[in-house]
Amino acid sequence: MSHKRIPKRKAAMAVGGVVALGAAAILLPNANASQDGAPDDAAASPRTLKAADASDLASQLAGLLGDAFAGSYYDGENKQLVVNVVPGDDNNVIVQARKAGAAVREVDNSLTELEAGARTLKSEATIPGTSWAVDPRTNRILVTADSTVTGDKWNRLESTVRSLGSGMATVRKSAGTFRTFASGGDAIFSGGARCSLGFNVTAGDGSPAFLTAGHCGVAADQWSDAQGGQPIATVDQAVFPGAGDFALVTYDDPATQAPSEVNLGDQTLPISGAAEATVGQEVFRMGSTTGLADGQVLGLNATVNYPEGTVTGLIQTNVCAEPGDSGGSMFTRDGLAVGLTSGGSGDCTSGGETFFQPVTTALEAVGATLGDAGAGDQAGGAGDAGAGDQAGGQDAGAGQDAGAGEQAGAGAGDASGHGAQDDSRRSH
Repeated sequence: MSHKRIPKRKAAMAVGGVVALGAAAILLPNANASQDGAPDDAAASPRTLKAADASDLASQLAGLLGDAFAGSYYDGENKQLVVNVVPGDDNNVIVQARKAGAAVREVDNSLTELEAGARTLKSEATIPGTSWAVDPRTNRILVTADSTVTGDKWNRLESTVRSLGSGMATVRKSAGTFRTFASGGDAIFSGGARCSLGFNVTAGDGSPAFLTAGHCGVAADQWSDAQGGQPIATVDQAVFPGAGDFALVTYDDPATQAPSEVNLGDQTLPISGAAEATVGQEVFRMGSTTGLADGQVLGLNATVNYPEGTVTGLIQTNVCAEPGDSGGSMFTRDGLAVGLTSGGSGDCTSGGETFFQPVTTALEAVGATLGDAGAGDQAGGAGDAGAGDQAGGQDAGAGQDAGAGEQAGAGAGDASGHGAQDDSRRSH
């Protein structure tokens, strides 16, 4: 079988329309400044940090503070990490956090208590159309119910939240309906279904591949770059529902060049690697339906109860998305891969919630690499196609109107039918 080769200028991520082109201009020229190095004698004052550096500091402080650590978030306005602590009898934990450069806030609910509350919600209120995640900014569990949660289901949810005790959780209603953002239509196809490619990666065996949503990967084995066209990639691994929503799809042509970059329309953004998300962090999303959108991270380790089943470990955001955007890339201003679009409610007119699969978790699960350690560094299979290598007419492979180029996407099927298929046939 022959496989269509795609001009390399289109081998990035999903591109949107005219609105996306204007929004893209804010990305590259204004990349975040490097960390403002505070002198040693000011070590007790909060430091100015990039979001990625704040995430690293939060991880370090979580280990340092132990049970006193009650979560953290990024204050984008002041560019500071805010760390919640339950001080107890030892105020030394506050001194330690401040010396490390964080702004410290004393709170009532410990992470242990909040996580116990989340477990109660899982056992008592796993209702389709609901989600929950710990919100470190309020020191509570943020519980969201979509428009389908009414009557007895709503009463059950409210009763469970009340049982957690005062000040432990907040419930709010969403006007939309939680669904995976998959749609029949154009872009990359599997039958009549479409999704969006997330990030080009290098599989564990050195072959070129890409990440997308798991509910796309369990819908069909092979993806094409044109309706009725020949397949260009085959699903290798897929997880959905369950502990994530991600899939690894390998290009059928081992000579496919798959650079780590996001196509923003009139420019490309090199992707240098993957990073953990931080609550409060500014993020951008590309998808085959709506192009470029931006917003903030609202919660981590979110649980979402889709009609197809429960998915855990997701990133909750206020970034908009619509059907067909599933699997699309979420990234930072300075070129770090953060997430893959999973689903949510609302649209890009009225807004809503969108949940993302963490890229770091997906990479670890499938054994792939991205960015500087990815396709561009591999001999043979992926070729020398790292970020920023955009030589004229070279081929790259994800797909015209899709894949690593214009509109990425593939077989998620419709939001209600295909996502819950058994993926054991593709587990390796």
